[in-house]
Amino acid sequence: MHEELRKAVCEANIELQRQKLVIYSWGNVSGIDRAAGIIAIKPSGVSYDELTPDKMVLLDLDGKVVKSDLKPSSDTPTHLELYRNFKALGGICHTHSINATMWAQACREIPCFGTTHADFFYGPVPLTEVMTKDEIKSNYELNTGKVIVRRFAGIDPIQIPGVLVANHGPFTWGKGPAEAVESAVVLEQIAAMALGTITANPNQKAISQALLDKHYLRKHGKNAYYGQK
Repeated sequence: MHEELRKAVCEANIELQRQKLVIYSWGNVSGIDRAAGIIAIKPSGVSYDELTPDKMVLLDLDGKVVKSDLKPSSDTPTHLELYRNFKALGGICHTHSINATMWAQACREIPCFGTTHADFFYGPVPLTEVMTKDEIKSNYELNTGKVIVRRFAGIDPIQIPGVLVANHGPFTWGKGPAEAVESAVVLEQIAAMALGTITANPNQKAISQALLDKHYLRKHGKNAYYGQK
């Protein structure tokens, strides 16, 4: 059942470890079959060395387990909330990668200081609002998804493929599980670059809108000319 989805999600989770974005059993990647309304996600607390496609947990968009003897990731309600609200998403990734998490813990969005950032994110990496006591106490993981959705009011999640959850860490996404991991790798890299930038020059400003437009749109715009297209 949904073997290709499970395989893609398993491979994406393993790639997190290869990219050194996770340790132990931290982090998770999911993917979705939109036509079937089924997601696959990493099982809770299982180390990356033990992952196989058949261990990926299948659920419907209401969170009901369709097939598995294992419990899904504890972050599953967050993933589900994002899939329900961001229809273009085909994969979601959550890590505690060091540099991106430092920005989240500092409760600071990541400004677009240079063209590397602009090649992948069409603006600063957003930061969510701090969750309230009630949001934390009840349905914490679901409410994590809700604060992300609120933060993206007026923002295209395809143009900004990631977010920093205040006091927590990054969630990223893409058109599939592999692309969600790619977004996580890029986010970690630009978080490190941004940290170095403000260390070298605490007064550095974000790049101009003209330069941001040029780099993002030449790669992702309707008249994109980057690459072998």
